[in-house]
Amino acid sequence: MIRVRAATVADVAEILPRTRALNAQEDIVVDDAMLEAALHRLLGDATLGAVWLIEDERPIGHAVVTYGFDLEFAGRDSFLTEFWIDESHRSRGAGRIALDLIVDELRARDIRALHLGVRPENPARRLYERAGFTTSPRLLMTRLLA
Repeated sequence: MIRVRAATVADVAEILPRTRALNAQEDIVVDDAMLEAALHRLLGDATLGAVWLIEDERPIGHAVVTYGFDLEFAGRDSFLTEFWIDESHRSRGAGRIALDLIVDELRARDIRALHLGVRPENPARRLYERAGFTTSPRLLMTRLLA
């Protein structure tokens, strides 16, 4: 039975290897010490967002959501910045169940929109579309500030 559990600092050892695997898959380069410090900061400050472990008796993945605020949505919005299901559990419905559970968690926190970025060729795009995500008429653009 798939469930999500709010992660704590005690779960860093479960989350970091999956984050590193996701970063390697997506060609994202982040200094390891900075990555771990950022995860500790996120887990220690609920105003920044939330991290959930995705479990099927034991952890099989994780999700990271960070918070913002947008007048377009008349309140808080959020970004799904990481979503990882271990390869051994993919294509079995765990991702869809986990996304639905996370949406319920966000609604309970009065979050009004959930955004994500996905590469067009990423097979997870089909999961996101089936889960109700649509392509925005806007392009996501980024300017690095550090």
